[in-house]
Amino acid sequence: MQKTTLRDVAQAAGVHVATASRALNPSTRSLVNADTARRVSRAAKSLGYTPNPIARSLKTAKSLSIGVVLPDLTNPLFPPIVRGIDDILGPAGYSGLIVNTDNDPAREKAQIESLRSRQVEGLIVATARLDHPLLAELHEQGVRMVLVNRRTEHLDVPAVTPDDATGIALAVDHLARLGHRRVLHLAGPRATSTGLTRARAFRNAVREFGLDEDPALVVHCDFWAEADGARALREVLDVGTEFTAVIAGNDLIALGAYDVCGERGITCPDDISIVGFNDMPFLDKLRPPLTTVAVPHHQIGVEAARMLLEALDGPPRPARSVLLPVSLVVRASTKEPAGR
Repeated sequence: MQKTTLRDVAQAAGVHVATASRALNPSTRSLVNADTARRVSRAAKSLGYTPNPIARSLKTAKSLSIGVVLPDLTNPLFPPIVRGIDDILGPAGYSGLIVNTDNDPAREKAQIESLRSRQVEGLIVATARLDHPLLAELHEQGVRMVLVNRRTEHLDVPAVTPDDATGIALAVDHLARLGHRRVLHLAGPRATSTGLTRARAFRNAVREFGLDEDPALVVHCDFWAEADGARALREVLDVGTEFTAVIAGNDLIALGAYDVCGERGITCPDDISIVGFNDMPFLDKLRPPLTTVAVPHHQIGVEAARMLLEALDGPPRPARSVLLPVSLVVRASTKEPAGR
């Protein structure tokens, strides 16, 4: 069976081939009369025509693809972000190429080189560390990038992040209102903006709400992972630091705290209250359901994709960052401290 061509669609719609091409390309559709665009679209659908992205990219010298660089594909934080990215890229005629770095700088470098060999037009990066020589190098080379969920220091690159400081303040306020005085923060890695920002916000909130300021109540994890949360809480318990509640740097670290409660015969929230950060899927199915800070993951992806497409379509401009609002979701993992 002969494949339907663009010329066939143009003939069926009664328009010139160039008009049909513009009508079927999301980036040029606005140049065509709306009625004509609908007529071309109906003709293409009835004939079963599918545009050839390779042919289009050869004509436009564009790959119509974006690289999406993730640190850990198994982290439930990222699928809704990727969905938000795709919801913007798809209608614009772009595709996202996803790579996973496993938080390994050497693997990250190789994966980004692979993306660039495929002529991606820009990068959406979720792996940023505070000191990130590779991103600095790419920026100097003129690679268009948008960072998601994290930032770097001393690098003028657009970023879309949740309001981490407000999120932590909401969690501390919630525990303070319940009557907790000694709150433990299982913080994220110091090498990431999220780890440092949330830890700094925790210290400020503890001071603001008049809770106990004890350096032993802030412990940084090496990775944003369940195993690291469990390891950190075991160490705190083993040295005998007193606390009645935990604010974890993210939900995975909070899950590690749940694991240790099971190991040590600690009941949550009767013995200790636990708060997470991110509101990843299925937290309401835990026993007890986890109180956490909700982050608009899908919107992070949407804003990042929009910002990158704007950068690709327009002249270079100063980087701007977007800070998205967060909210506290109170579930059954927090209550008044025992004996109150």
